Amino acid sequence: MKVALSGATGFIGQALLTKMREKEWSVTAIDRESFSLTDEEFRSKKIEGMDAIINLAGAPVSKKWTVQYKQEIHDSRILSTRKIVENIQTARQKPSAFISASAIGIYDSTRTHTEASTHFSGSFLSHVCRNWEKEALSAAETTRVVIFRTGVVLGSGGGALEKMHFPFSVGLGGKMGKGNQPFSFIHIHDLVNAFIFAIENHAITGIVNAVSPFPSTNAEFTTLLGKVLKQPAWLTIPEFALKFKFGEGAQILLEGQKVIPEKLLKSGFQFRYPTLQNTLVRIYG
Repeated sequence: MKVALSGATGFIGQALLTKMREKEWSVTAIDRESFSLTDEEFRSKKIEGMDAIINLAGAPVSKKWTVQYKQEIHDSRILSTRKIVENIQTARQKPSAFISASAIGIYDSTRTHTEASTHFSGSFLSHVCRNWEKEALSAAETTRVVIFRTGVVLGSGGGALEKMHFPFSVGLGGKMGKGNQPFSFIHIHDLVNAFIFAIENHAITGIVNAVSPFPSTNAEFTTLLGKVLKQPAWLTIPEFALKFKFGEGAQILLEGQKVIPEKLLKSGFQFRYPTLQNTLVRIYG
């Protein structure tokens, strides 16, 4: 299997790269400099002859959202996806699958969402996700397109837990705001296996919710992480403090989405870590 991967240096990309190499797949990285290549160079080096393309490129959202940084969040996703899609469309040897990332932040915070849901948020992040997905889906006439709407990715060595570990480990962990916001998550191993599953199963197409089948809440996450680390987690991080640090980006922490991975479950995908408790125990146990 020959796969091209954008975003290979990120937390998800590194885990996925390791898994694909374990399977002895040939992996070509699409790094940031690749997007500066001419279309002819990009297509010949990164697209032609690939069995699948995986697109994870995008600036992190866990920073303060200034006007300039919001533009970077948008452009880093839209422009990179557009270049990949345009070159898939014009390639002589087209990949059989294009798998592109998105986020559950597309959904509103008041309902329970399967892939069939069209109840989207009016937030900036939702707007970005909709544009991102539109770009990816424009490749659907020439190849099978799968879009992973990913929840909070939990694992050791990176992602959300890397930032949370220290305060929780010294007893300074706490819920964010009221703590009743939904918390839809997925263990990094389950996410990586879902990507592999989607490549190998040609019946999977369109939107896929990449989350555990048992969503939680921020308060429950806080309590369980404190217990696993054997530390108190009784503090509350007030909304104003999060808004001061992250600006508009605080909405990611203060709002959440309750999401169900209906398509993965119906397709027979097996989650190794379906609950928040066994996810955290696996990571810290």
